[in-house]
Amino acid sequence: MVEQLDELYREVILEHFKNPTHSGELPDAQIRASGVNPLCGDELAFHVKLRDGRLERVRFRGKGCVISQAAASMLATQLEGKTVREAERIMDAMKGLMKGQEPDASADLGDLEALAGVRKFPVRIKCAALSWNVVEQGLEAHAHGGH
Repeated sequence: MVEQLDELYREVILEHFKNPTHSGELPDAQIRASGVNPLCGDELAFHVKLRDGRLERVRFRGKGCVISQAAASMLATQLEGKTVREAERIMDAMKGLMKGQEPDASADLGDLEALAGVRKFPVRIKCAALSWNVVEQGLEAHAHGGH
């Protein structure tokens, strides 16, 4: 059973890598944030368009390993349409998931749950975490008046 679940998760991750959703840029984004994982050479940039306290549109551009790019696609998909608070809850849940904690039931993780297996490979956690770290930094900078 566990092996079947691992296989399913691998398929979800590979599908997001091969056919990323929400890839691209938003010229009218209020939030533009980027980051790198020098260990793996991963690069990610997120663009977020806010409206009425919601992440109305979320796009990303990047290059790097399968985990970093799939995580960015999954995160962008999950965050679009969420309130800032819901987005923060999702990102907190992902941090906890990487530490082996069960996610809060109120956090809608969707395909992001497929990344649970990454925690078995500590060196790869930074690959997955790059996406939510970049988005968090962008939201924080925006809340304090920057981009």
